[in-house]
Amino acid sequence: MPRCYRDFVIRSWEPRDRTAAAEVIRVVLAEYGLDWEPEGADRDVLEVEACYQAVGGEFWVVERQNRVVGTAAYYPVDRGEAAVEIRKMYLLPEVRGQGLGKYLLHQLEQAIAAQPFQTIWIETASVLAEAVKLYESNSYQPAAGVETARCDRVYLKRLQD
Repeated sequence: MPRCYRDFVIRSWEPRDRTAAAEVIRVVLAEYGLDWEPEGADRDVLEVEACYQAVGGEFWVVERQNRVVGTAAYYPVDRGEAAVEIRKMYLLPEVRGQGLGKYLLHQLEQAIAAQPFQTIWIETASVLAEAVKLYESNSYQPAAGVETARCDRVYLKRLQD
């Protein structure tokens, strides 16, 4: 599964990544004035085995020089037939602006399309302006039905057969 982009390695999460992945997400949330919620919206990062791996999802980490600098994940959701939600797509500030986010999104889409999924959902917050721009520039359509308290936007993309 490992994928490479420039000097980054994108690979499947391993239990040894739990603390580093959580720290990446906590740091990025704090940067935008959002709270780290280990008992709520971020519980899944601490319970990857149950929240992703056991239900047919995937959780990836992005490394540079053996240091976790980003995360990305998806799992099946009950939002229509054959739906998944992309979650936890976070990159530390020092690795942004290199096309890594777009590459990561496309790799997630390819992994999802290789399975019997038809719709991708993404929730985000308006304050994460770079994320909003990324999703909108990659054919994600605004939708209704935000389920995560700190989010105020939801997008969907239907996969082509």
